[in-house]
Amino acid sequence: MSAPKAFAILGPTAGGKTALALQIAEHLPVEIISLDSALVYRDMDIGTAKPTLEERSAAPHHLIDIISPLQSYSAAEFVRDCTRLVVEIHERGRLPLIVGGTMMYFHALTAGLNNLPEADAATRAALQADKAAYGLSYLYEKLKICDPDSASRLQPADSQRIERALEVFMLTGKPLSRHFAEQQQYTPPLDLHTIALIPENRALLHEQIGKRFDSMLAQGFLDEMQMLRGKYPELTADMPSMRCVGYRQAWDYLEGLENYADFVEKGKAATRQLAKRQLTWLRKIPLSASLDPYGGQDCFPTAEALLKQHFDV
Repeated sequence: MSAPKAFAILGPTAGGKTALALQIAEHLPVEIISLDSALVYRDMDIGTAKPTLEERSAAPHHLIDIISPLQSYSAAEFVRDCTRLVVEIHERGRLPLIVGGTMMYFHALTAGLNNLPEADAATRAALQADKAAYGLSYLYEKLKICDPDSASRLQPADSQRIERALEVFMLTGKPLSRHFAEQQQYTPPLDLHTIALIPENRALLHEQIGKRFDSMLAQGFLDEMQMLRGKYPELTADMPSMRCVGYRQAWDYLEGLENYADFVEKGKAATRQLAKRQLTWLRKIPLSASLDPYGGQDCFPTAEALLKQHFDV
């Protein structure tokens, strides 16, 4: 049985993805699946540039407003939900359009999840003690026994990677090489056709980011932050929702840690950094097409033609 088809529009923040998706929705029976780790949160509307209710009325939208700011939503949950939604959208006789810029979600969907354990302080300390007592060669010999494949590809002097490979084995009982082999066997659940909006002129993107942040402030972003802190008294600055770009900077301002001018500049700078990370990811992804939203040409005809071709409509 072949994987269900879906079409994806990726791009950096403020790069025009939502506008293009809504333009497509005017002409084709699409349903939009949000690929955005910030839009999952209820009551976080202005600072996430969430599509308005009017915009969402143009086509059904999914994975928006699904959890509270006190909760978290993982890449694994996204893959599960997105795959289910694509099947359901096809059953309704409509076309699934995945739109957003959370590249961790996209990577999990197309390349699989990395199930390696996080660094463990106690295990690291034990390895460091062995290295101090017996030398790095002792650790390398241990690795040859428990994970010969990893040992063969690592240099005997590569302390960091030798220790990490041993740590993974000690924590999981499974060699790092087998973890890698299992990930390479991943079969993507969707037949995905992907385009990206990539501005060639970075200065124009930065200008748009600045304008959009100013617009958020004019719409009442700080009032939204005050509301969130009042409605959710358990909210802390370290929760995933408050690590979203703009929200952490607004939190610090409301705590009196920043003056207004510094808050605004840090909010814009953090958004520019997010865009930079997104563009770095996008350059590594095999794309069906790359379109410049600021290049003076309408992206819609190309996107529409590719979408029709992929879905054979």
